[in-house]
Amino acid sequence: MFASATLSPLLSVPHYPNPKPNHRSKLSFTRRHLLFLSTSSLSVPSPLSSSAIPQPPPPPDTTVTDRVYMDFSICPTSFRPEADDCRDSLPLGRLVIGLYGHLVPLTVSNFKAMCTGSSGSSYKNTLVQKIFPGQFFVAGRQGRRDKGEVRPPLDLARNTETVDSRAFALRHSKAGVVSLCLSENDDDDEIKLNPDYRNVEFLITTGPGPCPQLDNRNIVFGSVLEGLDVVTAIASIPTYKPAERIRQLNDLAEFLGDDRAPIARATWNKPLKTVYISDCGELKVTKPSLSPPSLP
Repeated sequence: MFASATLSPLLSVPHYPNPKPNHRSKLSFTRRHLLFLSTSSLSVPSPLSSSAIPQPPPPPDTTVTDRVYMDFSICPTSFRPEADDCRDSLPLGRLVIGLYGHLVPLTVSNFKAMCTGSSGSSYKNTLVQKIFPGQFFVAGRQGRRDKGEVRPPLDLARNTETVDSRAFALRHSKAGVVSLCLSENDDDDEIKLNPDYRNVEFLITTGPGPCPQLDNRNIVFGSVLEGLDVVTAIASIPTYKPAERIRQLNDLAEFLGDDRAPIARATWNKPLKTVYISDCGELKVTKPSLSPPSLP
């Protein structure tokens, strides 16, 4: 009895009644648990996070890395480009063109080589081939030297930028945009089929408005820095414009497969005065300049 009385306080286990389930405390635990999970283990991007907002692509690099000049003149008498001769020529003035060598280095290198003559050919003493009033004029067509066309160059790199979508980033949005002719190129097919053919025909927009029909189809590689008055003077020169009836007959002839139709159409928009590039070359740039304030 003594042992029982001594051990009972140590060995006896108190008995507690089963508590009633507390739904409130269980719900409170669940909320705290979800809050812990949402803040620690789940990674949900915030709708205001900068990483969730798509960033625009960087603007094209229009740093002027090179400068070239082109002098334009009118020949009122007989023009003999093969002899580099025009008596009584009337100077129109000089264009200074800034080139975007970081954006399209191959196009810029080839154009600069044509201005300096290091390509085995040159734009010097070649004609402005076509003028589209209120839009642009075209020069640098390849062909016969005695007709004022560019001699096909021999030492130019193949321009792979013509198939690179990044080369078509800039727009023809103002006067003075300089662009490599692709959609507007009118070199003869015989010349284009030559495996060593290099396209050097170029256009310059004349304003006053943009030329959206040229966008994404021609490569903008520079802009006129000085001499926009010369561009305006060239744009004002009258051109051959066929009558509407002649246009309709030409369309019909082309539809019927008459080979004379494209030959006749090649004379459309030709200037009625002999406009030519009397001189051209490179102007040394000691330090690349910033982008122009108004981009094309």
